[in-house]
Amino acid sequence: MEVRRSARRTRTVAAFWEDGTAVIAIPARFTAAQEREWVHRMLAKLHKQGERRAAAGRRRPASDDALAAHAAQLSAQYLGGRPVPTSVRWVSNQNSRWGSATPADGTIRLSDKLRPMPQWVIDYVLLHELAHLLVASHNAAFWKLLEAYPETQRAKAFLEGVSFATSRGLDKDGAAGSGDGGGQAPGPWSEDAD
Repeated sequence: MEVRRSARRTRTVAAFWEDGTAVIAIPARFTAAQEREWVHRMLAKLHKQGERRAAAGRRRPASDDALAAHAAQLSAQYLGGRPVPTSVRWVSNQNSRWGSATPADGTIRLSDKLRPMPQWVIDYVLLHELAHLLVASHNAAFWKLLEAYPETQRAKAFLEGVSFATSRGLDKDGAAGSGDGGGQAPGPWSEDAD
């Protein structure tokens, strides 16, 4: 870890990684106590950011088999294990839907357009399709099933935003976000020190 004091930095503290070293940039005027406080605070943020990225990398189901295993885990965690799909797979032919389910044969398909999106969004779409194996329509009973997943409203809003931007040709390459769920590209943490 390296602390950099800067006379030009007057109100903000920043933390970032540089060649494998955590760098904390602080105003030169900081006392030793302020330095300790801000170094501790910003190292905690870098640590949390690293944990989120590592968790997202471990959980992201790349293959159809991994996606099916993840669906089983989500079914058990949020839906009591009641929906048991016969197959779960990524598909490239869904242009107007994020996912689809066929209750009659128990199949679930997720659009590969979801792949770069945050894991909590993929989980929501997967849970949405799992719920359709129990309730075919979007009625009150269906939405009641999804209440257990804490990211339902956030994920719905995220997907609505992506759909809105994509339908208007806005930032097609970055419409899915950075993958960390924060709505910003990954980068240094910065906070107002005053």
